[in-house]
Amino acid sequence: MVKVLGVIPARLESTRLPRKALAPICGRPMIVWVYEGARRAACLERLVVATDSEEIVTVCCEHSIPVMMTSSSHRSGTDRAWEVMTREPAEIVVNIQGDEPMITEGHVNLLLRPFQETAGTQVSTLKVAIDAVSARDPSNVKVVTDLAGRALYFSRAQIPYDREGMGRVQYYKHQGLYAFTAAALEKFHRLPPSPLEQLERLEQLRFLENGISITVMETPQDTIGVDTEEDLRKVEEYFRRKGWAESGGSVR
Repeated sequence: MVKVLGVIPARLESTRLPRKALAPICGRPMIVWVYEGARRAACLERLVVATDSEEIVTVCCEHSIPVMMTSSSHRSGTDRAWEVMTREPAEIVVNIQGDEPMITEGHVNLLLRPFQETAGTQVSTLKVAIDAVSARDPSNVKVVTDLAGRALYFSRAQIPYDREGMGRVQYYKHQGLYAFTAAALEKFHRLPPSPLEQLERLEQLRFLENGISITVMETPQDTIGVDTEEDLRKVEEYFRRKGWAESGGSVR
């Protein structure tokens, strides 16, 4: 059994951007960028792409990326990560979204800090500060936490609501990376989708609605989750500015 297992769930079809896992960014498939960004995290003893697509398996093999064929019946990437855990047991599982090509080892290391520092941590995730304009966009999932940094709620709505219009609210966008204990991930998989999860279309609400605490760490490093052609363009421009396109991501 490994202590920390990293899983990158990836499916080929997507509603808003079909075949986005293989969408080219600076000449390389997006899934390759995600893997290259995450694999530098020394805390990950094993990192594997989990998919139900033969095409993604082929691309991963071409780039020497560990990949596992998983069931096509999973409702979420978290369920896909659970399947990997059943075949490769681990104490902690890190779920790295396959549409987050800007992820770096810094994100992964920060995600695991609560498990190292606070006994009883079950689930962790990340947030990044955003302005009010970005907070109004329902594609940016917002999170509010208690004073100890535990999630109170995640929403596509603009939360918290500035009733007095003082303009002093700091909004936070949820970054879709998670780390779970094996027990928390097992419980998530066995629980049915919860009411708020189905309403907001946010799987992390299943944890909160069932009394499972989520620790939220703040990162200064924003990312662009890829859902549209415009997102792809923005990521490619960012990589070129950083010089990563020319280096193949090796200097990230």
